[in-house]
Amino acid sequence: MWADKQKFILLPINRWNTPYQKVILGGLTCDNDDYCNLIAENDTLQLPCVERTDEKPLYVGFFHTGAYQESLSGFGGLSHCLIPAAKHLLIDKDENGDLRYKLFAAEQSAEAVLSLLGY
Repeated sequence: MWADKQKFILLPINRWNTPYQKVILGGLTCDNDDYCNLIAENDTLQLPCVERTDEKPLYVGFFHTGAYQESLSGFGGLSHCLIPAAKHLLIDKDENGDLRYKLFAAEQSAEAVLSLLGY
């Protein structure tokens, strides 16, 4: 949320049938306040409930972030704030119209980012 009133599309990728709750997402970067608690004015961010004991994690997709975030991450990027590159997936429909995905590149590890920086 680095640009003034910049709104990104944020959607849960799985667990759609789980009850939802109000959340505040935060991270560990130096960009702005590094948290996302509102999608639009006077609206709250709601995501599926997750418990520490859940075996299946919640995956959240951020869309329309543009080249800015991609250039800051690790795969060929600047490794700004030591942000590792996210997992890259290719998503398509099969002949039956069902969504299928293929792993293009696994998420970058902290060790890989540090190695790029000479540590």
